Amino acid sequence: MAALQLEKQRVRNAVLAIAAVVIVVGIPLWWKTTETYRAWLPYSEISELDSLQLQLSVDIEVVFSRGTLTPEQQKKVPLSHVNVKEHQIDAKTGLRYKYETRYRTATIMEEDALNQPTAAEADLSLHMLSENSCGSVVVYVIPESSALMPEDVKAYVGQRRTVLLRSPPFRSSWSLKEVLSNLDVEVEQVVSTMSFGHQDIVAALSNRVRMTKVTKESMADSMRAIKSSPGYEITFSLLNPDPKSHSLHWDIEGAVQSYIQPLLNKLAPIANFSVDSQILYYAVLGVNPRFDNSVSAYTLSADSLSHVINPVEARLGSNAASSNPVLNFLLYVPDAHHSPLYIRDHSKREVPSNAFHSPRWGGIMVYNVNEMYGPEAERPVDININMAKVMGVFLAQLRLMLGVQRTHPPTGFVLQSPGSAGLADWELDRLLWSRSVENIATASTTITSLAQLLDQIGNIVINDNVAQQVSSAVTSLQSAVAELEAGNLAFALHYSREAVLASERAFFDPSLLHLLYFPDDQKFAIYIPLFLPMCVPIVLSLLKTVSEAKQRLADKQAKSD
Repeated sequence: MAALQLEKQRVRNAVLAIAAVVIVVGIPLWWKTTETYRAWLPYSEISELDSLQLQLSVDIEVVFSRGTLTPEQQKKVPLSHVNVKEHQIDAKTGLRYKYETRYRTATIMEEDALNQPTAAEADLSLHMLSENSCGSVVVYVIPESSALMPEDVKAYVGQRRTVLLRSPPFRSSWSLKEVLSNLDVEVEQVVSTMSFGHQDIVAALSNRVRMTKVTKESMADSMRAIKSSPGYEITFSLLNPDPKSHSLHWDIEGAVQSYIQPLLNKLAPIANFSVDSQILYYAVLGVNPRFDNSVSAYTLSADSLSHVINPVEARLGSNAASSNPVLNFLLYVPDAHHSPLYIRDHSKREVPSNAFHSPRWGGIMVYNVNEMYGPEAERPVDININMAKVMGVFLAQLRLMLGVQRTHPPTGFVLQSPGSAGLADWELDRLLWSRSVENIATASTTITSLAQLLDQIGNIVINDNVAQQVSSAVTSLQSAVAELEAGNLAFALHYSREAVLASERAFFDPSLLHLLYFPDDQKFAIYIPLFLPMCVPIVLSLLKTVSEAKQRLADKQAKSD
């Protein structure tokens, strides 16, 4: 009897020991070795980015030339003035525009520059005196009777960041406050022309706000421009469908250096560009043009232009070594049997440039050569393409593709042509403002979406590389917002680009693929066949031991009674 009790006690101790080892050691060890590794992410800082409040600060300098203010008014001119405008786009996005205006009188050297015969020469002379910082605007107020500009011209916007503004008509009885208040209206028009417009900034926020908040014109400009990217590939292609009739010669290298490269040099802070060219023989359009007897020429209607790109695009090829977006510019020389060929718009009128563009893809120009030779000319005919004419069209299309928005100046404003540079300094500033805001909106949306995804799906591994990219994106975003608020446009663009790159690297990291990990139901299907045979004997033994313990306790209580 004693031996039987001793054996039962040994069995109970063994069961309890095994159960203790499983509960104290086995389960925690299994839990620790099978848990998903999730590095720390700055969720609190990311949640702050979900509510984006941007401040855009513009530095404005108003310079009064001789004859615009009385000596008494000059003594009372304030040093600076701050004007703030706020716009709440939606519940999570707000804009705040801060215009800090500084006033001063023109120096002797600036007065000499303003005495030039023409406004263009005056603008160049003022630029030689000092170079203004990126994003700033300098307004030179000249007397109302000045002959520097025609009488019907109210403001002359030069190639740089300066504008010559004709002084509004002031009454001699007006106080300085009234003069400045009247002038502020004109300066505000200048800033909206040279810096940014509200609708342009809202369009740049299209990744965060609904389309109803944006005007059709601003949205059209935004959708036409290719999305922000660290680099772009630009390809110029010459399409010769009839090499037996035409031997085409184009100096594309010289044309790119003369017309395209100056523009790309100015856009260097925004992205890296690579340019290549090719000649495609026997490449035809995907649409058969129709012959119009009234003009004795073949025509392409606006409705058929959408069918032109796909067949041609198949012949263009692609650069597999680069992931950058590609902008295609095609010069098509019609064959002898379909010449001349003209493009018509929706109003059935011929397009003056004989070209069209496709948003975020590129442009196509039709170049007719039938007038360059007679019917008895020996085939193939040598044709030298006028690259100045061609590049003028491609340059305009490239500006649109890269987001250089069309400016609609107020009445009385004259905008100087950017010349050989292809882009005025103030046009570059407008693009930098839009790109900076667009990058901030894109990066903030990407990071917040990634944080929500990782929070909802708990079994996705967050490795250290992803956490580092997320932290880098958040830090760059905060820096970009701060630099934008301080008015440092160049630094704001730099940090916003870094934020976009880091956020996209984190979002598209291969380790975040949810399909690489098992859902909970699949985990149970795997673990139950392994653990159930082991757990059933242990559980049954524990139940038997507990039952015996209760029985012994009941027997002792009965004996005591």
